[in-house]
Amino acid sequence: MKWGLYPVGRNPMELVEVKSVTKRLKQPRVLSYDEFWTLLSFLLDPYRTMVLVAQCLGLRVSEVMALKWSDFDFANLTVRVQRGIVQGRVDEVKTEYPNDDLPLDSTFAEMMLDWKARCPVTSEGWVFPNPETGKPYWQGGISKDHIQPAAVQAGLGKNIGWHTFRHTYRTWLDSTGASVSMQRELMRHASIQTTMNVYGRATMSEAKRQANSKVVRMALKPFVPGKAETELKGFSA
Repeated sequence: MKWGLYPVGRNPMELVEVKSVTKRLKQPRVLSYDEFWTLLSFLLDPYRTMVLVAQCLGLRVSEVMALKWSDFDFANLTVRVQRGIVQGRVDEVKTEYPNDDLPLDSTFAEMMLDWKARCPVTSEGWVFPNPETGKPYWQGGISKDHIQPAAVQAGLGKNIGWHTFRHTYRTWLDSTGASVSMQRELMRHASIQTTMNVYGRATMSEAKRQANSKVVRMALKPFVPGKAETELKGFSA
């Protein structure tokens, strides 16, 4: 990754196969709707908005932290994921569809505009800058210091991390009836690559927007009151 030979942000071990060892021993943690809303009620901004971005767009944490406001096209309700950041190093996202836009649900876009009005302003236009440095947060510290403690408070245990939201996004997409090809495009995930040859590639269609919006409306359902300092304003499922 440091030499630019492998995409930043991907697990460098994901393509390694070891005989009789590579079989997954545990199923990845997936949150139910109620569990996700409860977790959010124990998170304060900017961490809660970070989690909502991860859940509403299905992004990797390296992509969430590397977002810039210039990536968002609020007029056309799209966002383009162009870079990732790992341990402070920024690089272009190298995926099969690097220049594809993801749909922005109108409610989610309104939430992000609300965050834009409140977030620290930086010369590079980072969406989630650390106010002390002006640079993006380091994702590992956020998981350890904020997400995992919130999960324990919510009674969800300690095995909640950034990739939990990506797994949850895929599961929720599946529950909406989204086709495998559409799921693959919305997630830009290589693990279901072979299905693309069967189902074909979805375009930025109304069906694609609807599939994403269904997940967003699940994530933006009204939160449990009184568990955090502030609540998102003006949003309903």
